[in-house]
Amino acid sequence: MGRLEAPAAARRNIRSPKISVVIPALNEADNLPHVLATLPSDTYELILVDGDSIDGTSTVARAHYPNVVIVGQSGRGKGDALRAGFAACSGDIIVMMDADGSTDGAEIQRFVAALLDGADYAKGSRFMDGGGSEDITFLRSAGNRLFCWLVNRLYKTSYTDLCYGYNAFWRNALPAIVSDCSGFEVETVLNVRAAKAGLRVVEVPSVEHPRIHGRSNLRPVRDGLRVLRTILREREHRPLSEPAVAIDIVGADVEVVGADGFGGA
Repeated sequence: MGRLEAPAAARRNIRSPKISVVIPALNEADNLPHVLATLPSDTYELILVDGDSIDGTSTVARAHYPNVVIVGQSGRGKGDALRAGFAACSGDIIVMMDADGSTDGAEIQRFVAALLDGADYAKGSRFMDGGGSEDITFLRSAGNRLFCWLVNRLYKTSYTDLCYGYNAFWRNALPAIVSDCSGFEVETVLNVRAAKAGLRVVEVPSVEHPRIHGRSNLRPVRDGLRVLRTILREREHRPLSEPAVAIDIVGADVEVVGADGFGGA
């Protein structure tokens, strides 16, 4: 595979960016009223990817957010849904959230602030000061920390969280990170490719809330193995770009500066 290229401009001069929010949803009608109510009033565009729901997910979304753009997906899985949603976005910044109530739209301002401060990619972290999880199990936490350690070793990053679906990035960074996977490993692919593309990645604290209604489709062992294969596959087929990515931790006294010279407080 060829080298991944970072956007030409590491910093953008957009004072009031248009924010596109992408939410993949499969039978989340009961959760959407709460989720959509948390979105900032100045959200430019809401893209909801409906994975052939049978519970009226799209109808509920339109009732609670009349301007929502409903997008279908050609395949199955979260990765496939996000790819369809990203392709439909027209805003300057893309924010990815979950439909189960675990991510809070009120936190979007943190991600946008990091991007306006010079980041190319802002990734949520549950495992830094100010972050947390009210839902993660011991098995999922242990797996996430193991995979995070592996990615940091292989890709010269300093991530504190890896398998979390709350992230934001400038839309013109999309070609460098767009995922070709179909499942829950999509977050890992995005985070790894952001590093390999030499993007300036900033972690921001985020609190993961419990799913409000229904049951998750996540299967820790099955999906954990997919994440592991993804990490190793990305190492083999997509070589790390130089210079290495700069990782800033927002809200903590940690700074890792890559060879490009970017740094942050």
